[in-house]
Amino acid sequence: MASGGSAIRGSRVGAGPMGEQDRGFHADRIQVSYWDEMGNETVRNFAANLPDEEIPETIDSPSTGLPAGRDKENPPSVTKLEPYKTHLAYVKERRSEEEAAQLLEEALVQLRARRGTVTN
Repeated sequence: MASGGSAIRGSRVGAGPMGEQDRGFHADRIQVSYWDEMGNETVRNFAANLPDEEIPETIDSPSTGLPAGRDKENPPSVTKLEPYKTHLAYVKERRSEEEAAQLLEEALVQLRARRGTVTN
């Protein structure tokens, strides 16, 4: 005779007074479809009592990784990545010496104003 637990043979371990419907497996749900740019549909389930503003407008499509939206005719487009900038491109974007001095002066004025309001 084998012993090793208190479960009766044939019963589910963990089954008790709380059934599946109490755990949420049979809760009322709504299905929302999302489409990505390639036409793939993804269906997500949400609780039926969830307000519409809490249901996301876009998700990431699990099949392609692209953004997917609720509008089938106009799915969200893929974000365009900016090309890598060289150091020279960043140097060209730098501000002039006058603008840099003005920004520094504004920052110093703000810091001095904050320091003056601090009490020990």
